[in-house]
Amino acid sequence: MRTIDLNCDLGESFGAYKIGNDEQVLPHISSANIACGFHAGDPHVMNQTVQLAKKYDLAIGAHPGFQDLVGFGRRSMAVSPSDVYDLVIYQIGALSAFCQVHDVKLTHVKPHGALYNMAAVDTSLAEAIAKAIANFDSTLALYGLAGSKLIEAGEKYGLNAVSEVFADRTYQPGGTLTPRTEPNAIIHDSNQAIKQVLQMVKEQTVQTIHGEVIPIKADSICVHGDNIHAIQFVQKLRQALTNEGITIKAIR
Repeated sequence: MRTIDLNCDLGESFGAYKIGNDEQVLPHISSANIACGFHAGDPHVMNQTVQLAKKYDLAIGAHPGFQDLVGFGRRSMAVSPSDVYDLVIYQIGALSAFCQVHDVKLTHVKPHGALYNMAAVDTSLAEAIAKAIANFDSTLALYGLAGSKLIEAGEKYGLNAVSEVFADRTYQPGGTLTPRTEPNAIIHDSNQAIKQVLQMVKEQTVQTIHGEVIPIKADSICVHGDNIHAIQFVQKLRQALTNEGITIKAIR
């Protein structure tokens, strides 16, 4: 039986500011990546989101990012590997505490935004992240861009390295995501996005923005739930996968 994980970045509200529709998307995914207060989220939101993820029996992951609320963690920063090691440990520890008080297990870590993208191509940053996770709890999985330095680093440190693909992002010839600053970075047509997902899951290939077909490993699909159309897309994607005999299942 073919299975695939559906993960979503959640817990991104902050104080009086509401971001996303977490409770609406939770029933349709299998894994929740919860912001840890640096790029988004706050202690109350983290606590609440862990409780919601427990309610829906989801795999719960920490989603650490740069300390950049204004830029939502999407701006690159000049950081050393030791900086990255410390900020990852700090944020995993914070979310792990909420998991502990709600008697659920933290299952994985997925870096956010610029941290994720920088570590995808920078071995030293990728290894700092993997080392932090391994030293904190070597049973935690590391989610990283399929074919990236993050996956290599996770494997080097003995972690379960989960190759992540994106439903609504286009790919460059080298397997990296097209930067959001470019006009064709996002796939807005839901049918096109579903076609891309099915190709990645069933054939383990993806068509790049320039038309080449390249190999790609798909263990988990990242989806978004930050607007009503995104939620409708997640429902449609889940149904399309089910129709192909593919079961949605968390990686625990």
